[in-house]
Amino acid sequence: MLRRGLALGGALILLILIVLGIKGCLDARANRELSDYSRNVTQIVEETEQTTTDFFKKLEDPGNASVTDFVAGVDADRSAIDSYRARVESLGAPGDMKRAQSNLELVYELRAGAMDQIAEKMPTALGDAGAEKAMGAIAKQMQKLLASDVVYEQVVRPEIDGVLANNGITDSDVPESTVLPDEKWLEESTVSDALGAISGNSGGATQGVHGLGLIGTSVNGSELVEGGATTIAGEEGVEVEVTVQNQGESTENGVTVSVTVEGNTLQGEIDELGAGEEGTATIPLTPTPKGEVTLEVEAEPVAGEQVTENNEATYTLLVE
Repeated sequence: MLRRGLALGGALILLILIVLGIKGCLDARANRELSDYSRNVTQIVEETEQTTTDFFKKLEDPGNASVTDFVAGVDADRSAIDSYRARVESLGAPGDMKRAQSNLELVYELRAGAMDQIAEKMPTALGDAGAEKAMGAIAKQMQKLLASDVVYEQVVRPEIDGVLANNGITDSDVPESTVLPDEKWLEESTVSDALGAISGNSGGATQGVHGLGLIGTSVNGSELVEGGATTIAGEEGVEVEVTVQNQGESTENGVTVSVTVEGNTLQGEIDELGAGEEGTATIPLTPTPKGEVTLEVEAEPVAGEQVTENNEATYTLLVE
């Protein structure tokens, strides 16, 4: 009986050790899964913040970016946020993380949804028709970004860190995350001012009517007339002066003027032309033409210009 008792006791102790060993392995595995989850969330959150920081920096200071370049940049940011949402949705929810995971998915649904709408409305906001309405829609999407920040900071981060703490994991807390850098972006006027700076760059169109018109062209001081030949002396070179008027409602920057003679196109530029103002571009013809030549003069259309018939003129020039 004693031997049986000792054997039974030994077996019981062995069973307890096995159970404890298995539990220890399971606990260690569970903790590894929780730590891995936290690490994955941290990586996504940090990449998200970098993307949105870059987006708002571009919005705050577009530099010389054209409308086309800016829209392409916003599309890239939208694509990045969409990829973060997909990564969040693919995360598992180990242990007690199910609730935190569900709320994290809500955060990224808000962020990706907002960026999708911002990217969709951006071309319209930087154009003419419907620009004001599109800017208002973009400002409303900023509210979604703010909501995502609130849900993350007030709900998701405490939940994740709480689950980690309850499992004795103290070195894997997830970071803070704020994608909306300033509540000023909730104001439509702030969005409008920022987008106005972008559309005012070369290659973009501000709101309103846009249009240029050729006012006159002269060569070495002699006014040219369409339908007739103008004779000039070319011993000291030939210089074309093209006067252009801004017939639109907005200041145009970098207005390009071109003169084509005998298949050779030369260009000049008027740096800035306010609404209703006239400016002159001076273009030397090199090499100097000889005899009778045809000059094709054009003020290249600006962004948003609809009528271009008055941007061009053709003259006959006789160079002696």
